[in-house]
Amino acid sequence: MSDLEDLYQEIILDHNKRPRNHGKLEVSNRTAEGFNPLCGDHVDISINVEDGIVKEVAFEGSGCAISTASASIMTEELKGKTLAEAKELFKKFHSMITGEERETTEETGLGKLDVFSGVCRYPARVKCATLAWHTVNAALDGDGEAVSTE
Repeated sequence: MSDLEDLYQEIILDHNKRPRNHGKLEVSNRTAEGFNPLCGDHVDISINVEDGIVKEVAFEGSGCAISTASASIMTEELKGKTLAEAKELFKKFHSMITGEERETTEETGLGKLDVFSGVCRYPARVKCATLAWHTVNAALDGDGEAVSTE
């Protein structure tokens, strides 16, 4: 494993052990629930959007290290973003995570989210990494539908 891959693994393990923004917001105006029936991952997302900006975002639930770390880093990255920027970040992350296997570990320009760039080599883990993202996308859309990776 390269030094960069070692660092990425450390970051994922850190966010799994000490997830950021874990819990339920006291004040939220958008929520959604997501499930991965294949592995049992579950996430509830609560968001407070004011004037088209994600002011606060948090998650609750249980899942594997990739699922928890993805939700944790996602919440950090979404704070302060406009709804359009949040949607664009979802698209870029989803494109990276579902992309073709890459020969290198070069960064994608997604900041901390680059730690998930290698997940595309493990198709069974893609749903783990994207569960929170699909759920936050549903919350931002405000459709109130439960999200499933199936």
